[in-house]
Amino acid sequence: MSPLVLSGRRVAVIGAGRSGRAAVRLLHDMGADVRLLEKKPEQMPAEFSSWLSEHGVPVFGGEHRPEYFEDVELVIPSPAAARAVIEPLLPEGKDGAKAEICAETELAWRLLEGEPVIGITGTSGKTTTTSLCSAMLEAHGLRVFTGGNIGVPLSEYVLGRRRGEPKADVIVLELSSFQLQTCATLHPRVGILLNISENHLDFHKDMKEYTDAKMRLFARQTEGDTAILSPELSRLPEEYGMKARVAYLTPGARPFPDTRLIGAHNQSNAEAAFMAASLFDVTREEAARAMREFAPIAHRLEHIADIDGVQYVNDSKCTTIEALRVALAAFDRPVILLAGGKFKGGDVEGVCPLLRDHVKAVALYGASREHFEPVWKSVVPVSWDETLDLALARARALADPGDAVLLAPATSSYDQYRNYIERGNHFRALVTAMQEEKA
Repeated sequence: MSPLVLSGRRVAVIGAGRSGRAAVRLLHDMGADVRLLEKKPEQMPAEFSSWLSEHGVPVFGGEHRPEYFEDVELVIPSPAAARAVIEPLLPEGKDGAKAEICAETELAWRLLEGEPVIGITGTSGKTTTTSLCSAMLEAHGLRVFTGGNIGVPLSEYVLGRRRGEPKADVIVLELSSFQLQTCATLHPRVGILLNISENHLDFHKDMKEYTDAKMRLFARQTEGDTAILSPELSRLPEEYGMKARVAYLTPGARPFPDTRLIGAHNQSNAEAAFMAASLFDVTREEAARAMREFAPIAHRLEHIADIDGVQYVNDSKCTTIEALRVALAAFDRPVILLAGGKFKGGDVEGVCPLLRDHVKAVALYGASREHFEPVWKSVVPVSWDETLDLALARARALADPGDAVLLAPATSSYDQYRNYIERGNHFRALVTAMQEEKA
């Protein structure tokens, strides 16, 4: 898509989250006739509300209605707005066609100037792998833009380029199934698929739709591109007719043991990152240096403190049963597990062998007690408290020197918190207060 195509075209952006705000600003700068649909406009940042008013961008509040999409040619949805929800609202044009639904990432991709893209997806491990890949590329002296689902929308990069900011040598994007589902022409030079397990089935109608969305990462790749996959996914290249050269991760590999990252899964993440970075001439020595210097990412097996010989670890980003499997497998010491929140589905019974091998006790809190307690109590002692504060106090009392108290909720945070970040920050604050008591 070129500036000429966008100029004067009617575009609706759904949602005033960071990606929506970036898309609105970029589209306006490109001369599009843009409108914003935001269910709760009163909750938008004041600065952005003022910008919208100053630039005459109309805002449609409340529940989305078909008339809000009249004469619209392009729709940029919030990542949380499912295609299945949006499509029925779109009126048919004179030719019978409906407006194109296009992810913010896809919009920005069409406006790039040939920068090579590394796209990274998977049910878990995306953020760490994305960050490691960028760190390795930077260790080689390359200028890197890191964004997508990791926090900075690609539209912000494109808008920055239009204002004279430097061009990136490589763009590294974390991409969710929400984003990929409405990407039509995205063509990464390197695509990484770390894993696929049950997740977001409250958004996708089934696992096939979820997998289809993930595999859109490779749909536009050609023989000159590279796809990096876990070997457990070896059926997918043929099933989806992938054209790229396929490389597989090595089971059990420990390519960079000198690291502060916890768990064998992070060695796999590092291998994926290096396989991609090496295609841009990053050496193993440069990658190893980046790995040594890499600080664990907040809320992802983040070591918070050691108190009375007990390790306290924050894995609030653990929002699925599969992520819980990964978290538990990372420990070689007894674990007191803090779990609970809004259940997203998954094989609760299937995690019992890991509980038996790694977990000393489970301290549940908040919602989803009915999913976990009946299944797990036959394997390990299980307690329940209403809040994380109470469950942590119970876990502390159960822990002996050499144990780990692990927050790995295996659920979303929406029963008691706005997001997993708020949940993890609360855990960190509670542990820090315990540490200060001991000082």
